[in-house]
Order: sequence, then C-alpha cells, then structure tokens
Amino acid sequence: MKSYEIRVRPMKEVKENISREVAAVFVDGYEKDLAFLSNNREKLIEAFQKMICSDVFYFATLEGDIVGILACSNNQNRALTIDKTILRHLFGYVKGTMAYLFMKNEFNKKLSYQDDTGYIECVATTVKARGKGVSTALMSYVLENEGYHRYILEVVDTNEVAYRLYKKLGFTELERKKESFSKMKGFEHRIYMELCRQ
Repeated sequence: MKSYEIRVRPMKEVKENISREVAAVFVDGYEKDLAFLSNNREKLIEAFQKMICSDVFYFATLEGDIVGILACSNNQNRALTIDKTILRHLFGYVKGTMAYLFMKNEFNKKLSYQDDTGYIECVATTVKARGKGVSTALMSYVLENEGYHRYILEVVDTNEVAYRLYKKLGFTELERKKESFSKMKGFEHRIYMELCRQ
C-alpha cells in the first residue's frame, strides 16, 4: 500500500489566516448535510469560515494542500459558533433564520462534559484525500497531543468507514440514539463512542 506524507498541525499555531481553506474542507465533507441550506459552495465556505473556532481545529496537509480537518472541542469552546446575522446575510432572512434554528442547538450549546474530556466534533477530508490515511493521521495526532483523559465522538450509523476507523483506534460504543426525521436526514441512529486514557 502506498504511504503518503501527511502533516497535521493545530490551526491556532499558524500565523496566516487559513479559515477559508479549513471551511472549504468542512463544506466538502458535510456537503449532503448542508444541501438544505444551499448548493452554492462559495457561499457556504464564506459563511462557515466566519464561524470557525480556530482554537479547537487541526488540519492535515498532503503535498502542501489542506486536505483534512478535525475539531476537538471541550466545555469551553465548540467547533463553530452559528451566527444568525451571517446566515441571514448570505442566504436570505427566511433561509438564514431556519438554518440558525436548525444548527444552533447542534453547535452553540455548551458541552456538559468534564474538563478532562475532549469531544471530537467534526472530521472531514477532501474527496481527493479519501482512502489515504488523512482521518487516521488527524485522529492519531489529536489523541497523542491533546492530553484529555476521555474522548467522546458521535458517528451516524450509515458512516461505516468512520465507525470502523474509530473502533480500530480503540473507541467503544457508549449508546445509540434514534434520530428524529431520520428518513429526511438519511440515517437512523447517532452512535456515541468513547476512548479513555490512563
């Protein structure tokens, strides 16, 4: 199997502003989930680059390009701060308000975890980077460098590739929660997984 030289770094340690590149990977990775808001990739990137919390994001590069991202949130910082004004400005009053109401509970609510818990909030890669070990490199880097005692993540039941990766990294299933409007969202359950460190 070919090996690729993947470099992972925390976003907060980079001097130049890479929020646009990070947002582009986020939009590409969550394209299906964001389709309700818009199919205009540029508008989505513009919106999310303004809502990213750089303190919790990591990015992976392959041949100099940013090809993967991971956010490890905690009880102080979430991956994104969903902003009603930004959404209304870019997507119109009605759609922007609907998007805000739809996403604010998912991202703006403070996590109830203890200080020793990291929450792997989002992992995404570009299409060209899939199958090259980018997600594994991001997860391994965070697990080795973050220093939390416990890590929690959620994965939808249709994402079997991610589920297998998390199992391989030592995560175990905590619980499955039935998703409301599952037919519309395209999955039945959210699976919560954890990894505890000594």
